[in-house]
Amino acid sequence: MKRLILLLVTLSIISCGTPKTVRDSKKVIKGDWVLNSITYNQTGTFNVTLFDDASKSCFEGSTWQFIPNNNTGIYTINSAGCMSGERNFVFTIQEVSPEMGLYDFLLKPTNEKNKSETNQGYRVNLSQLSDTNMQWKQTVSLDGQPFVITMNFTKI
Repeated sequence: MKRLILLLVTLSIISCGTPKTVRDSKKVIKGDWVLNSITYNQTGTFNVTLFDDASKSCFEGSTWQFIPNNNTGIYTINSAGCMSGERNFVFTIQEVSPEMGLYDFLLKPTNEKNKSETNQGYRVNLSQLSDTNMQWKQTVSLDGQPFVITMNFTKI
């Protein structure tokens, strides 16, 4: 009877753990990245503020550091004419559809002590991740239609 209970407890712990693909993704994302480009699925001029922080032009060229062992990170905006400096965040990678390889990346801005002042976060789709490249897609609504913001990163 004790063995059966131990087996059931072990199986429940294993089944509730982080999926292997998410653990692997955290290993790949670890380190420093640069946000090279931001594109939209529509043509035109748009006034987009990303993560309620800064414009597209400010975010392009920003550097990002991911520390997956405690799910924290820092991005630094360093473009001329922008409010430059470091911003702290916490993040989570969630498996949305394992069979299709779809993942969500949840980012929540925080202070230096990793505490959120607004408890507001942002969900983007982690659409591509390799040892050298990463791509996020965020879908928002513009005039009632889907508007997709694509962010392309390169590992440095």
